[in-house]
Amino acid sequence: MEVTKTNQEYIVVKALEDGVNFIGLTRGKDTRFHHTEKLDKGEVIIAQFTENTSAIKIRGNAQILTVHGSVKSGD
Repeated sequence: MEVTKTNQEYIVVKALEDGVNFIGLTRGKDTRFHHTEKLDKGEVIIAQFTENTSAIKIRGNAQILTVHGSVKSGD
């Protein structure tokens, strides 16, 4: 198996309310949605940026933790 070099950065998203949407967006010429999750209050998802995932969109009230710091969405 060939190992490719990608940004191995992870983020942690904790839903602060029911119905928080987590959307993964593709990399490349055309940006598209490729993965969605709906989180309920208290649920946590850990995501990684990969060769396919260039961006992550969060809708709703959530706490987001990265190596760069913490931010709250939905305010």
